[in-house]
Amino acid sequence: MPPFLRRALQALAATAALAAVVATPAHAHETLKLDTPKPNLAPTPPMGWNSWNKFACNVSEQLIRQQADAMAASGMKEAGYQYIVIDDCWQKSRDADGNIQADPERFPSGIKALADYVHAKGLKFGLYSDAGSLTCGGRPGSAGHEFQDARQYARWGVDYLKYDWCHTGPRNAEAAYTIMAKALRESGRDIVLSICEWGVNQPERWGPTVGHLWRTTGDIFDAWEGKKDWSHGMTNILDMQVERAAHSAPNAWNDPDMLEVGNGGMTTTEYESHFSLWAMLAAPLIAGNDLSKMDADTRRILTNADVIAVDQDPLGRQGQRIWKQGDLEIWSRPLKDGDHAVVLFNRGKAPAAMRVDWTQLKLPAGQKADVKDLWSKRVSKGVAGGYGGTVASHGVIMVRITPVR
Repeated sequence: MPPFLRRALQALAATAALAAVVATPAHAHETLKLDTPKPNLAPTPPMGWNSWNKFACNVSEQLIRQQADAMAASGMKEAGYQYIVIDDCWQKSRDADGNIQADPERFPSGIKALADYVHAKGLKFGLYSDAGSLTCGGRPGSAGHEFQDARQYARWGVDYLKYDWCHTGPRNAEAAYTIMAKALRESGRDIVLSICEWGVNQPERWGPTVGHLWRTTGDIFDAWEGKKDWSHGMTNILDMQVERAAHSAPNAWNDPDMLEVGNGGMTTTEYESHFSLWAMLAAPLIAGNDLSKMDADTRRILTNADVIAVDQDPLGRQGQRIWKQGDLEIWSRPLKDGDHAVVLFNRGKAPAAMRVDWTQLKLPAGQKADVKDLWSKRVSKGVAGGYGGTVASHGVIMVRITPVR
């Protein structure tokens, strides 16, 4: 068959497939069957790095190698970070057979060689695609090519797929993500599916059987608060998580978007609050800074083993806000073996005295507990009744409370 005819037939088939998917009625997810169970690839929230927050479309083979080197050498890998994920703009076109192709100028060695490099560092490798005809950055999306793309990702050695929701038209979100989930499960490789449809189609209802994590909001941007286009400041994102705790569980996580720690838009105190609260939310800890240029505070925050242990607690229960008065809030999270993590959070412009009482944690008032401050590392033994202190403006006191048995 002449090449031009083969390409025309392939284009026609792809168009027909896309049309069928786009025309899917709202109830069509009921006919889509996931024949294999979701692999248990995220028993605790994924930890890693993604290129978007710092570099947006300015990605390249050299940059990704540099970030993998830095993750391996900076203490990030030892702290539990493992995924190196290239976000949008790595892809350029499709070949005559419809296979997705990396931008040859930015990725001259190809994606498999880059994945091999990342794997050789003892890390895992991730890519980005979109459920629409195009990605958010205008590159080829996966609509109509889901199974073909999944097989390609598996051949390349991809371990994690962030799957976005731009240029999707009237597609049904549950159906679209179920198709990609099925494609990944039939690809021959275990690949984490990160659902990124911004929380607009009730992903907490269908996400747990389809993906390993799902975005709950629009994008974060590097600011304490505010709104910019479709993006929100850190505290705005936090407020959108208040009623979502019941939907999160091991291998099925609420995702309030990636970390901005170290990108310069907030103070060190605010970044400590950001990291502490994301750990309380059992959020995926996906760094978004330049790992090769971290200052001491950024490294200290991102590698705080005690805070990470709260995020990665195997009980897998998301924390909740249990008290609020004006700018002052208390967040609590139950941990394995009866411990509690607590954050005293001060949104105000001045320092404030704050305290959590044991009864707020459903502990007896007279219960004695050992309390570790997870930032100062100070340990108080045999504390009864409650615990508190002065919380800095825009800051937190984060503690782990271990009842004395």
